[in-house]
Amino acid sequence: MSGLLTTRRVVLAVALVVVLLLPFVVGLYWLSTLVFVLIAAIGALGLDVLTGRTGQISLGHAFFLAIGAYVGGWIGADLHLTAALWIPAAAVIAGVVGGIVGPTALRLRGLYLAIVTLGLIYIGQHIFVNVPALTGGPGGRAFIDPAFGGFSFTNGVTILGLSFDRNGLFYYLALLLLILAMLFVHNLGRTHAGRSMYAVRDGELAAAVLGVNVARTKVSAFVISSALAGVAGAMYGSYLTFAVPTDWNLALSIEYVVMIVVGGMATLWGPVLGALFVIGLPALLQQVSGSSPLFGVLQPADAAAIVYGVMLIVFLLLEPRGVVGVVERITRLFQRNRQLQPDPAHGGP
Repeated sequence: MSGLLTTRRVVLAVALVVVLLLPFVVGLYWLSTLVFVLIAAIGALGLDVLTGRTGQISLGHAFFLAIGAYVGGWIGADLHLTAALWIPAAAVIAGVVGGIVGPTALRLRGLYLAIVTLGLIYIGQHIFVNVPALTGGPGGRAFIDPAFGGFSFTNGVTILGLSFDRNGLFYYLALLLLILAMLFVHNLGRTHAGRSMYAVRDGELAAAVLGVNVARTKVSAFVISSALAGVAGAMYGSYLTFAVPTDWNLALSIEYVVMIVVGGMATLWGPVLGALFVIGLPALLQQVSGSSPLFGVLQPADAAAIVYGVMLIVFLLLEPRGVVGVVERITRLFQRNRQLQPDPAHGGP
């Protein structure tokens, strides 16, 4: 057991070193893709708290991403305040809205809850189109790069002889926010609130009998999920620099559902791996095909959508724990084979 723990720590340390060095070894195209992956992973982690850990189905995640983006844009671009304020503010405001929406889960579950959260997308788009002072209306609005005091991501920075441009700075900020979000969710699972979420997911009636406050647990899950989505939305809008209300649509919400299902629900690394798959696959197909359709007929985005659907069905049928479940199976198989091998020190061959 101690050997396995040591191996995991070594793998984690090596992975951390690789992640920190990536901006220096990849080109601009893949660095930009990785930034989107990290931002998406934050939002996917939030959806996993709600769906994977609490069992509440939501198709309205894009609505909370939009709230985070517009709050960040308003405080950052319109009020000209530091990113140290608009990033947390995006989390707080989105979390408050999630707390307002959360009570709908007290009476609804399953498909009915999914339909209600789906309604958030269309209600949100109607509101966003008709509030031009905040969203820019149908024509959309511009966002600004993060700025901390007099330091702006737009100009880049040189530290210890190393130059970091806008993309590199976004990469490290998104990485820091993702690590903080993962630490929060990891510690949440060890608390009474986290254990209550698992209990509600596995059976609301049984959880209530055991003394779990089901209503508070559901609303808390909505608040946490929405807050993390708000952070992701604020970062997404800032990095994208421009967005229109129709960008926050059902397809975006479905992408986040695919992330947690393919990556592995109720796991810490599942949303990260799922984001890498959902964001990285179209980028890879685009890189491979260039400007030409795949097989002469499929655009990269269409090919990616087909792969999403196939992978979603495969994982739901064969491995509900997603990529994380596959990795765990391979790890257990490897450990079993090691245990079955004879030890030469004890008379083995």
